[in-house]
Amino acid sequence: MPPLLFAIPFAIGALLQRFVPIHVLPQRLAMALGAGLIALSGVQAVVAAAVMRRAATEINPMRPTTTLVTTGPFRYTRNPLYVSLTGLYAGVALLLNALWPLLLLPVVLLVVQRGVIEREEAYLERKFGDAYRAYRARVRRWL
Repeated sequence: MPPLLFAIPFAIGALLQRFVPIHVLPQRLAMALGAGLIALSGVQAVVAAAVMRRAATEINPMRPTTTLVTTGPFRYTRNPLYVSLTGLYAGVALLLNALWPLLLLPVVLLVVQRGVIEREEAYLERKFGDAYRAYRARVRRWL
């Protein structure tokens, strides 16, 4: 499950931060940026989930997709829910003003891209063919 791919490294980073605290920014700035990123990411996640429900397709990546969704935030990124998870991860790390989780974030993104997104994209290409290839050609994977 992709949320665990974000949660486990975050927990490791938070644990490292507890024992070897390294702050990223002045506290007020870190809190403001973190809160803003969490809010934006939360809104994006809610909107993306609503668009998927409206299209009557599955949000759970472990279940079959029934519709190729290209509206709402899917017009700007092929993976708005993963972008949201990334924003939430970074936002909480900033809210805590913790460097260690942020240092682990590139590893998380690499694992998510290679282990989840690339497999999902191969599945979508097999399932939707030319329609997915056209969508992939005009919309970025991340942002």
